[in-house]
Amino acid sequence: MNKKKILKTVLRFVLPLYLFTLLPLTASAQKFALIDMEYILKNVPAYERANEQLNQVSKKWQAEVEALNTEASTMYKNYQNEVVFLSQDQKKKRQEAIMAKEKQASDLKRKYFGPEGELFKKRTSLITPIQDEIYNAVKDISDQRGYSLVIDRSSNATGIIYGSPKIDISNEVLQKLGYSYQ
Repeated sequence: MNKKKILKTVLRFVLPLYLFTLLPLTASAQKFALIDMEYILKNVPAYERANEQLNQVSKKWQAEVEALNTEASTMYKNYQNEVVFLSQDQKKKRQEAIMAKEKQASDLKRKYFGPEGELFKKRTSLITPIQDEIYNAVKDISDQRGYSLVIDRSSNATGIIYGSPKIDISNEVLQKLGYSYQ
């Protein structure tokens, strides 16, 4: 029971004293701002064009991969229909041809859509300059206004529950980039 009284006394007197000593340190608070990257990108025409280009090339490459897969599937169906008439050597050659076609389709898919594939490289070449331009606009505005931190509120990873529209600089970023906003 005596320990509880001591703890209450400490909390009652020491904690406020501790908080008042830290208050001057937090009084020089950092300035923060928010941006909505989805909103900004939606209003940047170059981003929409880049996405359209990526979609077109992706569809073209996907059609190439599907054509090879269809060819391999057709070869397999033909093999199954004719398997009873084939010699062991012919069976082996057909199986190898089917596997080679499937591997060709798999390799092409990896080449186009893999982690270091052509689509990744194309996306990087088209999107990185836009991202760099937005980053530089955000940096310039932050330097001018003295923001220490700018948070993307459209990102699910930030965990922002509330952000005042007064500190949202998304429209300024678009203006700095030379685009109008909705």
